Amino acid sequence: MGAGHDHSGQQPTPVDATTRKLLAGAVIICAIIAAIAAVLTWPSDENENTFNLGADLYTGTVERVFECPPADVPQGAEDLECVVVQVEITEGVDAGQLFELPPFFEPRTTFEAGDQLILARIDEPSAPFRYAFSDRNRTSALFLLAFVFALAVVLLGGLRGASALVGLASTAAVLGFYTLPALLEGQSALPIACVTAAIIAVVALYTSHGFHTMTTVAVLGTLLTLGLTVGLGVVFIELTELSGFATEESLFIQGVGDIDVRGLLLAGLVIGALGALDDMTVTQASVVFELRRADPTATRRHIFTSAMRVGRDHVASTVNTLFLAYAGASLPLLLLFSVGQLPVTDVANSELVATEIVRTLVGSIGLVASVPLTTWLAVSVVGDGNMAPTVPSGQRPPKRRGPATHTPPDTITSEEGTGTDADQPLMQPTSEVDPGRPDASTPRPSRWSNLREGIDD
Repeated sequence: MGAGHDHSGQQPTPVDATTRKLLAGAVIICAIIAAIAAVLTWPSDENENTFNLGADLYTGTVERVFECPPADVPQGAEDLECVVVQVEITEGVDAGQLFELPPFFEPRTTFEAGDQLILARIDEPSAPFRYAFSDRNRTSALFLLAFVFALAVVLLGGLRGASALVGLASTAAVLGFYTLPALLEGQSALPIACVTAAIIAVVALYTSHGFHTMTTVAVLGTLLTLGLTVGLGVVFIELTELSGFATEESLFIQGVGDIDVRGLLLAGLVIGALGALDDMTVTQASVVFELRRADPTATRRHIFTSAMRVGRDHVASTVNTLFLAYAGASLPLLLLFSVGQLPVTDVANSELVATEIVRTLVGSIGLVASVPLTTWLAVSVVGDGNMAPTVPSGQRPPKRRGPATHTPPDTITSEEGTGTDADQPLMQPTSEVDPGRPDASTPRPSRWSNLREGIDD
């Protein structure tokens, strides 16, 4: 949930008070329902479905790396590369002391002096080593990356960018303090995902984009489209008979406790689609309000058509983005299937790939539906142009023409020359013609023709 699309910090275009109250009332009702559901499903402080994944972890710094002494190399492993890493513990009771880690045979990574490591402490007294390698210490690099990201957002977006970061923090808080603990307790994943999505949509959107009517329209468009996405997800997960046990993580989670693994699949689909829906609905609502502000006389049809052109381009790029995101995350798996030379249909039919296909296509359908839905809602809010000329039903609106040239009444130009009224034949008397009224001999156009003529002008 990120950068804002509202280019001004103010209300884009005036909307009557009644419409604002109706929109705000609808969002407030949805927020109250989500808040009540969150209170009823709030996880308890004591969760039995938790355990320690491993030994206590500590940080350390590589002091030196050297080859294994020949006496320490097992028989039969003489031809393998073997290195010993000596580290200095930087925290805990052993801080400042040097320890050797178990030898690395054919290491997949290289170690150098000064590398920061995460080490697992071995408390078994009879163990030959006190610490073992667990992972690289990436904390400093991750904090640096987060700082660069936040700085870029604030420098580009200013106060709006800072608000987007607050919205991002609120999203992380909802997931960390409500969604994950509730799922870990074994609660039904579908209602938890719906409550999570509703809370994030309301809190993050208003935090990122401000309390404007445009934001309210985007929130309602997001919630309506999420409902459609949930429905499609339930139907196609059932039709494709996905179990949710396609990955090792799912098998491991099932052993933790009574967790709805299949529901986790749907919950991930809904929460994953929310980010793209947020971007799409905010963009469409912002485009409609900007079009109304740029042309107060534009009709609803003109604004809807213009906004839909922007939405089609956005959908085309976003759908491709979703596909590439899932393909990039599954690239090692796809490479493995390619090595196996399996037919495309067999690859797609495997549950692991079919799960990603369902996620991509259901999420993409939700994105496509959000464009006309949010655009229609926003156009209904901004209404017709308040400065458009009033034209009676069945008549053409006046066309915008250049300045008319008038011939002096006492001088008439003809093929014979120029003369006075007395020198020319008498003409039938004419009355002053109202440019807004059609000629009596002209067929009366339909109302749809009137609307098209008004847009053409």
